[in-house]
Amino acid sequence: MSTIKFGTDGWRAIIAQEFTTDNVARVAYATALWIKENTDNHTAVVGFDCRFGGKLFTETTISVLIDEGITVYTSDSFVSTPMVSLSTTIHNAYTGIVITASHNPPSYNGFKIKAHYGGPAIQAEIDAIETKIPEEFTPSILPFDELKKHDLVHMIDMEQEYIDHVRNNFDIEKINSCGLKFGYDAMFGAGQNVIRRLIPNATLLHAEHNPSFEGQAPEPIARNLEEFSKLIAQTDIDSGLATDGDADRIGLFDENGKFVDSHHIILLLIRYLVEFKKEKGNVYTSFSCTSKIKSICDHYGLNHYVTKIGFKYICEEMISNPTLLGGEESGGIAVNSHIPERDGIWMGLILWEYMANTGKSLNALIKEVYQITGSFAMDRYDLHVPEDQKLAIVEKCIVNSYASFEKYQVTGFENIDGYKFLLNKDNWVMIRPSGTEPVLRVYAQAENADEVIKILDATKATILS
Repeated sequence: MSTIKFGTDGWRAIIAQEFTTDNVARVAYATALWIKENTDNHTAVVGFDCRFGGKLFTETTISVLIDEGITVYTSDSFVSTPMVSLSTTIHNAYTGIVITASHNPPSYNGFKIKAHYGGPAIQAEIDAIETKIPEEFTPSILPFDELKKHDLVHMIDMEQEYIDHVRNNFDIEKINSCGLKFGYDAMFGAGQNVIRRLIPNATLLHAEHNPSFEGQAPEPIARNLEEFSKLIAQTDIDSGLATDGDADRIGLFDENGKFVDSHHIILLLIRYLVEFKKEKGNVYTSFSCTSKIKSICDHYGLNHYVTKIGFKYICEEMISNPTLLGGEESGGIAVNSHIPERDGIWMGLILWEYMANTGKSLNALIKEVYQITGSFAMDRYDLHVPEDQKLAIVEKCIVNSYASFEKYQVTGFENIDGYKFLLNKDNWVMIRPSGTEPVLRVYAQAENADEVIKILDATKATILS
């Protein structure tokens, strides 16, 4: 049997290669042992998203859990990761389990573990579960229709619980009646019904069940959302929201169909929460986020802390400290008024509420942020390189052997999680191997989009030469 290791956000593998019912059973068994060793609250919430085999792998997971005496709350249709995390808190369960590979390509599935507070299990808990995974385990699997009748299985409507929670925290009527027009690209993911139900006049794209995602990895980044961008540019949509396969990451577009990255989203959220909602607290962002976040935090007198990459590190801070917001470059953002969990739809609704309450476009609101931080641009390349070459590049980064990237001279170096090379002005480039995919990520910040691409191209040429 293969060795199973969790990455920055769960265990992910290719379906029918490493991601099999036997291997899922091994992880479920280890999770059950961990629950029983750590609490008398032997309960778990289990859900699956729109990926191929979701229900099959959920049958496996639940069958193993109930064999170990774990009470399970589940839904018989697909749900998002934030729904599972929220329901974990609503039903006072000790853990939540989501069968999802998030934004990975459609050939993948995965296994995420959530804690009782409604966010990712911290690293120490993941490590403890990993040590309990047996080399072999043969499960006795019951079909879903039989599981629903089992005494230890309770059927709940996680989507309705989530929608009720949204309605209790947002002025949905104001968003629907403000005169602005909104669009939503579900990317065939698990958030597809929520916007349909909450914002009935929204223009929807890819909001149907398609486990193949039309061959496209459901990651809400600009290059994956060109159809949505063109739709917005050609219509009167004022803002477009996109979420990934399990709806915990956000993508955003302005009224011109221009992509608004997570760095700008985080700045917009901080401004709205502080100036309009009168909220306070620490801000935690991952190492790959823009340095402009510190600028806006300094402006508002907020404490800003940089974490390692992986939302579990942000979550660990959020559950221990007074927090306004925690966010990642990859589109995973959480706020203190919700669970300590990434939630693309929740963040989108905050921004739409912001627009509804001010009557301003995203462009106008971003310009107001620039008055505080100064303008900037961010982008990243995902380089698919052979493993030996990737390791050689990382080794050079470790010893800080890059003095320049073509004409760009290195003036400083940081290595909290990845390798960030400071350049002139407020510009930088960062190199880091992905923790969830076989790619080498290269990030850059500069004063404008053209300069960012030049830095990325220069870095790519240098490290691949």
